[in-house]
Amino acid sequence: MKYDWMDAYLRSKKGAEKDYKEEWEATRYMLKGKMFAMQANHKDGREIITLKLEPSHGQLLRDEYADIIPGYYMNKEHWNSVYLDGEVPADLLQEMIDESYELLLASLSKKARQEISGELNASSD
Repeated sequence: MKYDWMDAYLRSKKGAEKDYKEEWEATRYMLKGKMFAMQANHKDGREIITLKLEPSHGQLLRDEYADIIPGYYMNKEHWNSVYLDGEVPADLLQEMIDESYELLLASLSKKARQEISGELNASSD
């Protein structure tokens, strides 16, 4: 794979969990049960990763890169898919992963964010 660092980078995100959803034939990267990235195949057979971005940023990237398309099988406004055999620069893909993770993290409750960052002490469990 062109982005051989990607799986390790996704799993390195604090609190990230990885699973495989068989009925989707997709690897998911989750945070507190909510998905921030999904790796699967597009209907054309090409491998993709799907990430959540601010709508205006996602549209800007889709306009600039042919290998970034509206999220496959996802909300087309918020989710974007990247062809992993395409020409998206690695540093841009990393930034997109970061944005997707941060958007999801920000949407969680304060308590969930604290649990992820390890700020809650063991006695409060």
